[in-house]
Amino acid sequence: MEMTKEEHELAFMGGPQNSGPVMSTVVHIQTDTVVRDHIVWSLFNTLFFNPCCLGFVAFAYSVKSRDRRMVGDVIGARSYASTAKCLNICALTLALLGLVSFLIHFIVLSTSKQF
Repeated sequence: MEMTKEEHELAFMGGPQNSGPVMSTVVHIQTDTVVRDHIVWSLFNTLFFNPCCLGFVAFAYSVKSRDRRMVGDVIGARSYASTAKCLNICALTLALLGLVSFLIHFIVLSTSKQF
């Protein structure tokens, strides 16, 4: 068996000459990314505080967020979750303002009839 010139040079050189420490890089990839979909809050707003159907729309976006997360689309899931959160805040704010204004109106009317 005859050696080629490259094989002869490789055999002559031997192994690697550098005996220093070997540096390595470790990259941690998270497979489970937590994305809050606010589905319980959306369901609560849908059932109890639903002005202008904002609670229902928030519930739909929460379900879309959960679906995107199951597929593995973290960016899409975060986008839908952010929209659901904003809609939930709007629905809750409008419902509480309506409830407070109703209570104030009811109290004013009930006290004015007594006099």
